[in-house]
Order: sequence, then C-alpha cells, then structure tokens
Amino acid sequence: MPARPSTPPTTPATPTTPATPTPVRPTAEAHTAQSPTVNATITAGFWAERRDVNARVSIAQGPDRLTEAGNLRNLRRAADGETSGYEGGVPFMDTDVHKWLEAAGWQLGDPTTDPEQAAELAERVREIAGLLAAAQQPSGYLNSYYQVAKPETEHFTELRWGHELYTAGHLIQAAVAHHRATGGRELLDVAVRFADHLVETFGPEGSGRPVDSVDGHPEIETALVELARETGDARYTELAGYFVGRYGGVFPSRSTKGPGRAGYCQDHLPVREAPAVTGHSVRQLYLLAGVADLATETGEPELRAAAERLWQDMAARQSYLTGGLGAHHSDEGFGHPYELPNERAYAETCAAIAAVQFGWRMALLTGEARYSDLAERTLYNAVLCGVSLRGDTYLYDNPLHVRDGHADQEGARPHRTPWFSCACCPPNIMRLLASLPGYLAATSADGGTLHVHQYAAGTLAAPVAGARAALRVTTDYPWDGRIALTVEETGAAAWTLALRVPHWSATGWRLAVNGAPAPAGSFEHRDGWLRLTRTWAAGDTVELTLDLAPRFTRADPRVDAARGCVAVERGPLVYCVEAIDQPRLPAGLGLDDLVVDTAAGIGDSERDDLPGGVTGLTLTARPRPRPEPGNAAPWWPYRSLDEAPTAPGGEPVTLTAIPYHAWANREVSAMRVWLPADA
Repeated sequence: MPARPSTPPTTPATPTTPATPTPVRPTAEAHTAQSPTVNATITAGFWAERRDVNARVSIAQGPDRLTEAGNLRNLRRAADGETSGYEGGVPFMDTDVHKWLEAAGWQLGDPTTDPEQAAELAERVREIAGLLAAAQQPSGYLNSYYQVAKPETEHFTELRWGHELYTAGHLIQAAVAHHRATGGRELLDVAVRFADHLVETFGPEGSGRPVDSVDGHPEIETALVELARETGDARYTELAGYFVGRYGGVFPSRSTKGPGRAGYCQDHLPVREAPAVTGHSVRQLYLLAGVADLATETGEPELRAAAERLWQDMAARQSYLTGGLGAHHSDEGFGHPYELPNERAYAETCAAIAAVQFGWRMALLTGEARYSDLAERTLYNAVLCGVSLRGDTYLYDNPLHVRDGHADQEGARPHRTPWFSCACCPPNIMRLLASLPGYLAATSADGGTLHVHQYAAGTLAAPVAGARAALRVTTDYPWDGRIALTVEETGAAAWTLALRVPHWSATGWRLAVNGAPAPAGSFEHRDGWLRLTRTWAAGDTVELTLDLAPRFTRADPRVDAARGCVAVERGPLVYCVEAIDQPRLPAGLGLDDLVVDTAAGIGDSERDDLPGGVTGLTLTARPRPRPEPGNAAPWWPYRSLDEAPTAPGGEPVTLTAIPYHAWANREVSAMRVWLPADA
C-alpha cells in the first residue's frame, strides 16, 4: 500500500561525520565528555577473526533462520492483509528481523566487508525492507503480531506484555544503522513513519494524545534519541524523555515477586529515584542506555546521577566475574545484592550486550575509563561465550559451573543450539559484533584528545586539534600485551593521545615512544588513562605493553557461591576448566573433587588441540577430602565441625584451563570458573 509521505531528515549536527558508521552519535550540542567521531577499522587479530565469522556465518545464515522460524512469513502475512497463521510463541518475533537488519547495516558500512558478500547482503536488506514497507499500515503502525494474530485488539492497550514499543525500537535502530552505513532511505522512511505515529499517539495526561503509558520492555527510549540524532527532529528526543520519566506506577501490580511485580519492568519507582538495579536485567539495561542518551543530550544532572548510581550498583553488587548479569532463571533478572549463583547463573547473552551498550554511553558521557574497563571484560567473556567459535550455534544463558554428571541427567543440558523459539540473543550478538569498530575510540569534547578505549589491530582516524590524525594499530591483544600505535597523519598542532590502562594492569604496564622508554614527565597516568601530549610527526610510534601475567582472583566474601574459591584470569580473559581437557584425572574423580593449589602458581599450556587455537593455562590441584568410611554415618554428606578435617591429599593433578568464551564448543562436559582453593 502507498506509504504516507514524511519530511526528509535533516543532516545531524555532529562535529565531523565519521566514515565508519557508529551506533551512538551525540549531537554537537550534547553535554558529553567525549564524542565517537572516529573512523575505525579492525583489520587483523582476535576481533577481526571473530567479526569475520560473524559476517560469513552468523549474519549470512540469518535470513534462513528467520524464514525457518516463521519471522519473515509473519511479515509476509501482514503485508498480504492476513489475520491468522501467526508463527512463534512470543509477540515480538519482528524484533529478530530488525536486529538482523541492524547487523546487516553495520556490516555494509564496514570497508573490510567482502564486496561479493556486501552485494548479496544489500540485496537481502532491500527485500526485507520492501516487505516491511508493504506490511506497514497507513498510520505508520507496523507489528505483525497485532496485525496478524490480534487484529481486533486496539493498538497500545497491552503494553506491559505486548512489546509494541520494544519492537518499534529495534526497527528504528535498524533503520538508523542502515542509513548511516549506506545513505539509503528504504528502512529510514518506514521507521520515521512509525516514529511520527508514536509522537502523535503518546503523551502525558492533558496533552491531547490518546495514550499515556510506557512499554513493559524498555528499548524505544534509546532508539528514539538516536533517530533524533540521525534526522535532526527533536520531537523524538522529547518523546524518549516522556517515556523515561513515565516509569514508576504505570502498570497495576498484584504480586511482590516474579514477573508480576512492578520492579520486573522497572515500574516500581521513577528512574531518577531508583537506588539500585532490579527486575528483568535486559529491560533494566536498555532503559539505562536511554537514560544515558537523554542525559547526554539534555545535560540534566538528575538523569546523569541516576545513570551513574545504577551503573555503580550493577558493577559492584550484581556482576559476575565475566561481566555477566542476571542471577535468576525465573524472571531473567537481577537477584539480591551479591546473589551470584554459579551453576544457576542466568547471565543472559542479551543482558551482556545491553551492558556494553549502556557502558559505552556512560564512557562517552563521563570520559571515565571504568566504563570501558567493564565493557572490555563483558565483551571478551559474557558476550563472546554466547556464540560458538564457528558462529552457527548459540547460548542463551551462560552458567559459570556445570557440575560433574549434570550432562547425564534428564532435562536441559549445557549445549549450544542453532536458534531459539525466543531468538533474541543470536541477532543481538550479530549487531554488536558488526558495530564493534564504533566502540574503539572517541575524541574529547574540546577536540584535543584522541581516547583509545578498546584495543584491536586496525586503523583510527579522527579530527584532533583542528586537523586529521590517523593511526595504525598493531597488536595481537588479548594473547599478547603489546599494543603499537603508529602515527600516519597529523596536523601541526600538539594533541593528546590517551590510552586506557585496564585496572588489572594498573601497576604493571610499560610505555615506549619511538622505541625508547618514555621518560617521567612526558606522560600522565591518572584515572585509568595514560595521556601523552606532544607535537606528533608521521612515523612516531607509541608502544603500550600491558601485564598479561595470569592471576588468581577471589570474590567479595559476600558472594556466597564463590567463597573459598579462586578464578583464573589473564588480561581481560576469564578462564575456566572443562572436563574434556582433563583426560588424566584419577579414576572416579571429577572437577568437583579437586582443590587448586594456589601456591603452585599458574603455568602456560603447550597443548595445540584447544578449541580455536586459544592460549591455554595450567593449574595444579589435589583431590578434595571426603568423609571416611569409619564416620558415624558414612552415607550422609554432612559432618560435625568436631571431626578432624582432612587436608587435600594424593598425587597432584595438572589441569588445563581455557578462556571462558571458548567453552561448550565440543562435547558436553563439566565446567568450572570458580575453583575451590580451601578444603
């Protein structure tokens, strides 16, 4: 059907439009410490390999998976005016399509994409964009669930569970990505028509608009701000502000626990008053991404304070060592403070992705390194574990412990699957990896500093000190701690290069400039940033070497599930032990029978059969003591404190540890991140 005309978008007010499209693009008037006006590419090394798999396998398979699951058929039914036959058990099947379209958009904007692959990808995007345009109603409304499965239901009357605005948000983000990457308007026109419909529909009591409410699943907020940045239409930011401010008493609640409670969808308190993160972790973090976006554009102190306060609570009391978030399976949500069970960890992949998106916005807003520190940890561990090394199977939830014998029991097994009935995670991973160059670096608000947040081999170019600065980055990070940055282009004025020093290497880094150790006074190390200010010349090289010595880590003693245990880390990578890598365990022993000897230290593994060619580590362990047969009740697994404890004994056992993101890529087996260090 014919589309309603819309006003062409204006050019967004940004200092310099980067050639590489970025997922977050604050306006020139934004109240932000840093701006991602950086043209970044990833050309080699760890992230290039993972992104290549994402492009060649994950994204390439997306349309077939969406066809098999019925997502695209639902949209075809909507386009054909059908009112039956909806496929899928959830009302937000369209979002999987939208997230795939966003991933495709970022991939099309990456100059490293294979031209033949790009041409095929562009054609699939055109097909699906045409399908969306055909399914869109004259009002601008577009949602296959309500058009096909519930055509008699009045729109926006089931917002707590219907996900109408959540679905619209992902459509908008896909459109912004595609427009930034290609300049094409196929998706943007669809998104603008829907957004205009929302502007006409939602508003506070007395506004003359028919609906005064929010969605039970936040997401629309950050999408609307980004659409305003892309089009220059301030109405979208205003609507996002209305939605953020409306949470806190919208939905009647008849329960104090589980999904029925108000906090499940962040409706328990206005966000400006909330003292802690709560409820469904993905919903909470998508809302906070929108809060950060609004604080950036409006400069409102209360919003910024809320974002900082809730990020701090999330990081200090609710985060797994991997950066994973969400302790509960029952409501996919946060638990009580320090409630972080290992074998029952939910740690949904989407929550990790949302945390990276929220953290990046906070890094730009504040300029603080801690946000990118946590984002790095989350990327390498809690995000990457969600997709297999081959890129064709996925994990929805990500436990930190699979007990001996668990795989032999009836019921759910810790294995990867090609797709899910609720497939929010796979296309979410696709869009984050495809947009990863946009998270690498940013320039300061005054234009005098280039901040490097994440390390990957490739190139960085940005306007700095009134001229273009270009650098080539060479590194084998995270396997090697050396990061070399070579200036290839610079202006005549002095400017500052700021390199993030992760907290785990705060006292163990080395810095060299043009091959010689940097003398004291030639740089500043403060608040996680290493700053070098000088008049640069083409050919200048800076080498930062981070300390990747493997280390044992203990948890806060309030984390009951990890008390008496240690974990192993190397650089940004969290390690685990899988039973499949321990063929020499004594008969009858499993991973849960062992106690790590921390005094023996951590060694390098020389094995070449580990998944993905990862760098392995070795640990020394001894069998855990068990109750002796002479005890009063040898069949009972508990014993009196009065009984003399038995120290770990027997011959030492050498364990092989691999990065957590590489687990579950072979046969199903037991696995542990936290290893007992006390009997």
